[in-house]
Amino acid sequence: METIKKTESFGEHLRNLREKSGLTLKSVSEEIGIDTSLLAKIERNERQPTKQIIHQVAEFFKVDKQSLLNDFLSDQIAYKILDEDADLNVLKVAEDKVKYLKTVSNGK
Repeated sequence: METIKKTESFGEHLRNLREKSGLTLKSVSEEIGIDTSLLAKIERNERQPTKQIIHQVAEFFKVDKQSLLNDFLSDQIAYKILDEDADLNVLKVAEDKVKYLKTVSNGK
């Protein structure tokens, strides 16, 4: 299975998968069951895919679903940090909070 380059956005990766396969936007959108204009916007990073679309893309292109989900989530985090003009140290704080929240939720 193909993995994603860490610096490539979900949309860029999707476009690269489609172009490498020699497929049109229309043919891929029909196969995964979404509107062609929505697929184009996802490829241009103008719209975010749903989890269902991510699963459909993974199945259609036979790529690792978890890798696509990780790419999608990392896009979300990166855009949020850019939007808030936050310091990258926020990632370390978030990592610590995730660890804490996991222990709290496991203790319930």
